[in-house]
Amino acid sequence: MPEIKFETEESASDTLPEDFEPYVKEWFNGKFPGLSAPQRHSFDLIHEDKNSLICAPTGSGKTLSAFMSVLNHLFEMGKNGELDDEIYAVYISPLRALNNDIQRNLQEPLAGIKQTAEELGYDVPEVRSAVRTGDTSDKERREMVDNPPHILITTPESLGILLNSPKFRENFRNVKYSIVDEIHSLCENKRGVHLSLSMERLEEMANTSPTRIGLSATQAPIDEIAKYLVGYEHNQELYEKEAQDGSKVTASEEAEPEDFESRGCHIVDVAASKEIDLETVSPVKDLINTPGGEIREAMYDQIHNMVENHKSTIIFTNTRSATERIVNNLQERFPDYYEDNIGAHHSSMSHEVRLDVEERLKKGELEVAVTSTSLELGIDIGSVDLVLQLGSPKGVARGLQRIGRSGHQIGETAKGKMIVTDRDDAVECSVLAKCAKDDDLDKIQIPTRCLDVLAQQIVGMACNKRWDIEHALNTVRKSYCYRRLDREDFENVLTYLAGEYELEDQNVYRKIWWDHEAGLMGRSGKMTRVIYMTNIGTIPDESGYDVKTRSGDFIGQLEEEFLDRLTKGDIFTLGGKTYEFRYAKGMKVFVDAKPQKQPTVPSWYSERLPLSYDLGIDIGRFRKDVAEQIRLGAGDDAIIQWIMHNYYLDENTAHAIFQYVKQQQNYMGKVSDHKDIVIEKYVDDDGRQNYIFQTIYGRRTHDALARIMAHMLQKRIGSNIGMVIDDNGFILVTPRRPIDIDRLIEQVCECDLEEELKAAVKKTELMKRRFRHVGGRSLMILRNYQGNSKTVGQQQMKGHFLLSVIRNQHDEDFPMIKETYREIMEDAMDIKHTKEVVEGLESEEISYEVKDQRGAPSPFSHNLLLQGSTDTVKMEDRKERLKQLHEKVMESIED
Repeated sequence: MPEIKFETEESASDTLPEDFEPYVKEWFNGKFPGLSAPQRHSFDLIHEDKNSLICAPTGSGKTLSAFMSVLNHLFEMGKNGELDDEIYAVYISPLRALNNDIQRNLQEPLAGIKQTAEELGYDVPEVRSAVRTGDTSDKERREMVDNPPHILITTPESLGILLNSPKFRENFRNVKYSIVDEIHSLCENKRGVHLSLSMERLEEMANTSPTRIGLSATQAPIDEIAKYLVGYEHNQELYEKEAQDGSKVTASEEAEPEDFESRGCHIVDVAASKEIDLETVSPVKDLINTPGGEIREAMYDQIHNMVENHKSTIIFTNTRSATERIVNNLQERFPDYYEDNIGAHHSSMSHEVRLDVEERLKKGELEVAVTSTSLELGIDIGSVDLVLQLGSPKGVARGLQRIGRSGHQIGETAKGKMIVTDRDDAVECSVLAKCAKDDDLDKIQIPTRCLDVLAQQIVGMACNKRWDIEHALNTVRKSYCYRRLDREDFENVLTYLAGEYELEDQNVYRKIWWDHEAGLMGRSGKMTRVIYMTNIGTIPDESGYDVKTRSGDFIGQLEEEFLDRLTKGDIFTLGGKTYEFRYAKGMKVFVDAKPQKQPTVPSWYSERLPLSYDLGIDIGRFRKDVAEQIRLGAGDDAIIQWIMHNYYLDENTAHAIFQYVKQQQNYMGKVSDHKDIVIEKYVDDDGRQNYIFQTIYGRRTHDALARIMAHMLQKRIGSNIGMVIDDNGFILVTPRRPIDIDRLIEQVCECDLEEELKAAVKKTELMKRRFRHVGGRSLMILRNYQGNSKTVGQQQMKGHFLLSVIRNQHDEDFPMIKETYREIMEDAMDIKHTKEVVEGLESEEISYEVKDQRGAPSPFSHNLLLQGSTDTVKMEDRKERLKQLHEKVMESIED
């Protein structure tokens, strides 16, 4: 039985495979001093046609790790006169820019090997590679049909189109290799779900079973990513039994499906082979009493000094707005130095501007690039000496990915500094740095059973040929993401696509025909192919919402994601003023001015990356460990040295962390972790009653918990409950009346969490927006039809009407409503870990304690409490408010 197998040092080789072509060996050995860490395994594995997942840092020769054996095989075929005009290798990456890099980087070995072969007297034809993405011109596309490349470089979306191109798909009949680059960034979202089905469709239509090759940066769980890469094969014996006697072979969530088995994969995990020089630093020793202006000046001085001491630097922020702010402030403070050698790079900028920054950085013309997330992946930007991370990257793997952009050459050390100006960030970055150095990674979650992506791909399948339903289901279930797909869900999707839900009056027409008796399906009408080809993909269109008062005054614009957090009655800030959200219609948000109200939703919420659950747990343990050192009376200096010795941070950061934990310990008599929750009741200066939950499970889990609790409280007391949600906890803002927290937690433990969360989000803007996204992916809401593009506003209005009609005519089990709930609970939020927390509370493995704080909330609550007022309070005033809360705590401790 094939298995997922980790390669060991014993299986490594320091030389190229013995039966490589002589001219391939000659070219490689003349070009490189030896094999890099991943190449010592991958060359032999791929040469032997074994599925392989290569997990290695940037700059370790990953590209040739995947391609060298492929190139050898193609040149060997050419020498033997077997190389036809068809595609033998498909390379897929998430970024068009990365595709262009690979194409450029392949030209040297392709030309070099051919030249070496000719010099040694071998007659070999040209091995061609070409890029096919949305940027490919019509002329280039026509040329590819007539003269296809041997190596096709593409994206998941373009591959989906090519599989349905009648002429082009014939070129895939003898494909031998499928290479997925940056697989970790794809498999954790619906682009990866779409790709997993495309790979199964490719496998089904080809005469071969392509060798699958994955390239990944540091990521976990790597064995699950390997299973995602290779997919599954049917256990034919059990499958036939199911078909004959009508039994249903099922599996638990933890076990693999009994009637499937993994195709097997060899994992080359050499991610830890690259040296990392990583440190958390603070510009000042005291992050509370030092004025905000001084901290900022010290931070920019620190950044500038580091930049001056290195040839090239990438600065990572966590938001697009922070990226622009850093560039502007550096140019204002040091105008002579940063006149034209610094550039911003983020997703809101044009493709041309981003490309210019990449090219200038690669050529050495740009000394500093400031970015949010857009330079994380392996775009070729040349040699970078230093990576600066401002604040926490929110995940260990993401931090390693960013730091790994430096020290790009084989054997070089990756160097990074994480700069913190906040005590929560100081704790978070210090723990993250230790986890990174220890290779202790947070785990990604791969979406499964996504019914909207399934619907889109079924339409694509039906466009190509008539399908036996059992064969179609079997093909779909070979995908890792659908290995546990219920037959009922599959058939409900077919029912929707076949128009049997009768939504024609809403202009939702059938895309396929389904002969129930014969067990067959196929395309319905010629327009189905056009609809599929012009609406393919999983990334939804986004746009800004116009904000107006109900009297018609225009206020400004909000990003779509921001509406995910809004419910009727929420207060938010726009243009420095506060407004109460009333309702949204189309792409318009209607509000009432509320100048005296404090915000309940910070405006930066939608941009910030969420803390991973695993890192949150590690942070809780770290805080507890420091508190234990304090309890044992080791002495201040000794504890600061203990922190510095066990973690990777400077003395300023160690001092700030020590003081933070010590104040919490002295004020509360304890420091909570992930198994010990403190709930503080506090009435703030505005008279709001706050229940502050000091949890450390990350924002996605907190979002689910807070919504469930708020929904329960709202039903009980009949009043709107405000929520403030962050990575380090959440707050329920309630009316000034007694709230029985013990009963609330008891109710949470007794309820069906998924059903309660469904009820909590049912009428929210989050539900409406996510339904539009699901409707677009499932081809229910078309972005393009008969040459006309639908605006986001038109799509949103369509989604509103459809959601209302479907709920009235059918029920919540309609497949695309079901998928919307799944996406909210599993992708936007984290219902899995929410269940773990609630199970811990129910079994008393997790304890909680309610504290009535009549003076000031504890230090761990200060940042969380001020999140809601971030937008209306100037940073200096917010800093002053933090200082006031701190002084109250210190006065209480000293008393």
